[in-house]
Amino acid sequence: MADKNILSREAEAELLKPISEQVDGIQKKIDALRKDGTDRVVSLKNHMQLVKEDKNLTKEEKAAAIEKDKTDLTKALEVEKANKAQVDALVKEAEDYLNTNFEPKYYSKVKTACEQERVVAREKYDAIVETYKNEHEKALAEAEKESAQAVKDENYVFKNKLFDAKLLYQKDLQAVKDRKHEAFAAKYHMIDLLRMSKFTFGEQQAQKRENYKYTFNRKQFFLKNGLYIVIVIIFIILGIMTPIVKHTPLFTATNILNILQQASPRMFLALGVAGLILLTGTDLSIGRMVGMGMVTATIIMHQGPNTGAVFGHVFDFSGMPVGGRIVLALVMNIIFCTIFTSIAGFFTAKFKMHPFISTMANMLIIFGIVTYATKGVSFGGIESSIPGMVIPKINGFPTIILWAVAAIIIVWFIWNKTTFGKNLFAVGGNPEAAAVSGISVFAVTLGAFILAGVLYGFGSWLECCRMVGSGSAAYGQGWDMDAIAACVVGGVSFTGGIGKISGVVVGVLIFTALTYSLTILGIDTNLQFVFEGIIILAAVTLDCLKYVQKK
Repeated sequence: MADKNILSREAEAELLKPISEQVDGIQKKIDALRKDGTDRVVSLKNHMQLVKEDKNLTKEEKAAAIEKDKTDLTKALEVEKANKAQVDALVKEAEDYLNTNFEPKYYSKVKTACEQERVVAREKYDAIVETYKNEHEKALAEAEKESAQAVKDENYVFKNKLFDAKLLYQKDLQAVKDRKHEAFAAKYHMIDLLRMSKFTFGEQQAQKRENYKYTFNRKQFFLKNGLYIVIVIIFIILGIMTPIVKHTPLFTATNILNILQQASPRMFLALGVAGLILLTGTDLSIGRMVGMGMVTATIIMHQGPNTGAVFGHVFDFSGMPVGGRIVLALVMNIIFCTIFTSIAGFFTAKFKMHPFISTMANMLIIFGIVTYATKGVSFGGIESSIPGMVIPKINGFPTIILWAVAAIIIVWFIWNKTTFGKNLFAVGGNPEAAAVSGISVFAVTLGAFILAGVLYGFGSWLECCRMVGSGSAAYGQGWDMDAIAACVVGGVSFTGGIGKISGVVVGVLIFTALTYSLTILGIDTNLQFVFEGIIILAAVTLDCLKYVQKK
C-alpha cells in the first residue's frame, strides 16, 4: 500500500506547532497593544449602540451614558493611533513568517499526505470489492444448486455489500477532504486574528476558491447548471450553423443589440410573474394584459383621431401635448393592469383560490372586454416622435435596454433589501410558518400581484413605444408562457421561496436569443415552440429533482 508519506494526526500537529507558537507569540504582543486601543474602541461603539436601543433608559440617562462613552472613546482612539505603527509592524512580521513557512513546512506536506490517503482509500475499496466478488461467485454457485430464490437472495446481498463498501469509500474520501480543508483554513484563522477579520482581495478569492472546491458536488452541480450547459452548447451549434446556412454570423453587435431590445419589454413581464411564482403561483393573463396595454397606449398616443372606436366612441387625444400623452398612456396602462392583477390577487389571497384559476378568469375577462369594446380592430400607429422621446437610439445604442436595467435594479432592491421582499420569500417558502411569525400572508400575496400589475403596465407601454403602436386585443398572445418559462429556466422554483433576479434575467435573455437565432436560421415558428417546450420540460424536471432531493 502507498502509505509511506501519510501523516498521523499527531505528526501533523507537530508540523503546525512551531508555526502556531511563533504566530501566537506575536499575536499576544498585538493583543496587549490593542487592549486599551482598538479593542476598547470596538467595545465602546457597541455599548453606545446598545444604549441607544435600550428602552428602559430615559433620554437623560442615554445622553449621559453616551457622553461618557464618547469621552472614553476619544482616549481609546488616541491609544489606538499611538500603537498603530507598532501593531502594523507586528502584523507584517507574523504574515511574512506565515508566507515563508506555512506552505513548505506544513501545508504542502499535508496535501501530499492527503493524496496518499486517497490512493490508500481507493486500494482498500478495490480490495474489499474484489473480496466480495470472489465470495459472491462461490455463494452464487452454491445458490444455483438450491433454487432461483436463493440466487435472487444472493444477488441482493451482494448488491448491498457493494453499496456499503461504496459508502465506506466515500466516507474515507470525505475525511481526507476535511483534513486538507482544515489545514488550509489554519493559516487564514491566524490571519483573521492578526487583522481582525480584514482580508485582502487576493485572500478573499483564495478562500472562496477553496470553499467552492471543498463543497463542490458533481451531482448537485449538474442538477443546478446542467440546463445552462446544454443551452450554451445549443447556442454554440447555432453560432456555427448560421454562417454556413445563411452566410452571415449570428453573434454580431447588431444582432446582440436586437436581442436585448426585444428582451427589454419582456423583462418587465418576467419580473412581475417571478414574484407570483415565488409564492407557488403563476399568471395566465399576462398576454392579454399586454394586448390591453397596447390598445390603451396606442389609443392615447395615436397620431390624430383614432381610426377605431371603443364601445362606439372615437377618442382623440391629439389636443394634448405629446409629453402629456406619453405619461397618460403609461399611467392608464399601470392602472388597468393593476386593477386586474389586484382582483386576481384578492381572490387568491382571500379565498385561497389557486392563481391558475384566478388569472385564467382574468385572461378571459380581459380578452372579452377588449375584443368586444374594440371589435378586434387594430388602432394603427402612435405619434412618430414618441419612440425618439421615450426610447431614442444614441450612437446606435437602443436606450430601451436602460429601461429594462432600471426595472431589474428596482425589483432586485425590492426582493433583497425591503421587508416586503423578505416576507415574499418567507410566505413562498412556508405560508403557515410566515403567518405564525406575524407576517400577513394576505398583504404579501396581494402586494405581489399589485407589483406584477405595475410591471405589466410598464412593459406593455414600452412595447407599444418599441413597435410604434399597432395595438390590438390579440397582441401579446403567448407572452404569458414566455414570461413563465423564462422564470422557470432562470431557477425561480414553483415549489416556492426560491429564486433570484439574476436567474429571471438569464431566462428572458435565453428565450429571446433562442427565438431570434432560430428565426434567422429560418426555422418554422411552430418548430420554435417545440424547442421552447423541450427546454421548459427539462427545466421543470431539474427543479423537481432538486425538490425531491431536499425532501
